[in-house]
Amino acid sequence: MQRHIINTGFFKLDGGAMFGVVPKTLWQRTNPADENNLCTWAMRCLLLEDGDRLILIDNGLGDKQDAKFFSHYYLHGDDTLLKSLHKAGFAPGDVTDVFLTHLHFDHCGGGVKYRSGGSGYELTFPNAIYWSNADHWKWATEPNAREKASFLKENILPMQESGHLQFIDVAAPSPFPQFDILFADGHTDKMMLPVIPYKGKKLVFMADLLPSVGHIPLAYVMGYDTRPLLTLDEKAAFLQKAADEQYILFLEHDPVNECCSVQHTEKGIRLDKTFSLSEV
Repeated sequence: MQRHIINTGFFKLDGGAMFGVVPKTLWQRTNPADENNLCTWAMRCLLLEDGDRLILIDNGLGDKQDAKFFSHYYLHGDDTLLKSLHKAGFAPGDVTDVFLTHLHFDHCGGGVKYRSGGSGYELTFPNAIYWSNADHWKWATEPNAREKASFLKENILPMQESGHLQFIDVAAPSPFPQFDILFADGHTDKMMLPVIPYKGKKLVFMADLLPSVGHIPLAYVMGYDTRPLLTLDEKAAFLQKAADEQYILFLEHDPVNECCSVQHTEKGIRLDKTFSLSEV
C-alpha cells in the first residue's frame, strides 16, 4: 500500500480557541500568533493507494465559500487539494473512497464543489463513496448551537443527495481492510481516526484528537471541543498506548510537522521526535 501526503493549504484560527484554558504565554512557544492572535494551521490529508482502491482521508476547506467566510479563516499557501492530488499522479475521478474523520468544514469542505457550468453543487470526486457514520451524520445535520457554524450544509448535504454517501457501523469492524478505526467523542460526536499498519508500526491519522505537537500535554485541549473533559480522558488513554507502542502520529493541522512520536517522561507523556512520513 502506497501513502501520499495531500497538502490542501493553510488557514488561521484564534490561538485561544485552539488551546482552550491554557494561557497564551505557554501555547505561543510552539504556535506563535500574529497581531490578531491568529495561528496558522495546516490541512494535511492522506491518500492511500492499494490495488484498485484509492482512499482519501479528509479533504480540507475547499474554495466555494464567499469572501466574508474566507476573511475569517485566511486560506493561504501554494498547495491545494487538486494540485496535490495531481502531484501524486491522480485525478479526482480516480478516487474510490473519501473517508471523513468528521464533518467540520476544514475536514470535508473540499469534497463538494460548485457545479461545472451551472448552479448548485456537485461532488469533487464523482466516482467515490463518501464515508461517515450515522451518529456523526445526525450530529452534523441537526447541529447544536455551539458547533452549528462548523457544519455547513453545502459541504454535507450534497454527499447524501448524490447517492454516494455510506455509513460505517460504529459497532462493527472496519469495512476497510487497509485500516482499523478508532472512535473519539470529546471533540465532536463519533470522530473517526484511521489506524493504519505502516512498516511494522501503527500510523494514526490524528484529525482533531491531537491537532499539533503543541497539543500533546493533556491540559492543552481545544476550546472547540464539545466535551473537553472527555477529550482529556481520550487523550490520556491514547497517548499512553502511543508511547508504549511507539505509534506514528500523523498530524493533520500542525503547520510544520507531518508526524511525531511521543514518550514517557517524569512530567507525563511528551514529544519524542518529529519527522516526515517519508523518513519512517
